[in-house]
Amino acid sequence: MANKFKEIKKEEPVVANKKTTASEAPPLKRKKESAIIKSLNILFSGTFLSNKNALKHIPFILFLSVIAILYIANGYWADDKVRQVNKLSAQIKDYRSEYISTKSELMFVSKQSEVAKSAEKLGLKESITPPMKIRIDTTKKETKNEKK
Repeated sequence: MANKFKEIKKEEPVVANKKTTASEAPPLKRKKESAIIKSLNILFSGTFLSNKNALKHIPFILFLSVIAILYIANGYWADDKVRQVNKLSAQIKDYRSEYISTKSELMFVSKQSEVAKSAEKLGLKESITPPMKIRIDTTKKETKNEKK
């Protein structure tokens, strides 16, 4: 019953004396290629969207479209972040070299001999006598305050 409407073609026996031309017997590959070409043509022309069954697939097609857009945006975002990281790495190298050169210059300028040279320009001389400690006796002050 299922094959009730299917047409059954009877094949004619091939006779050895009969010559066949290309128009009478097309090769099978050509039919397969034409089916692929037809399906691609339907896909690219957009006629598959006019089909009633296509309405069922619209949410899935929209989902795939959103995913594709997010995928592309993620690629651009990642490229931007890589460029930003490279830029910041170069800045860090510059700042590190500047830090090292400034630190070495500060160490040189803060040496005792260099401080003495810069102080001589201002008219100050280095003290020859060592500094003295000044002590204040706190017990004497208390006794003075008690007497009053």
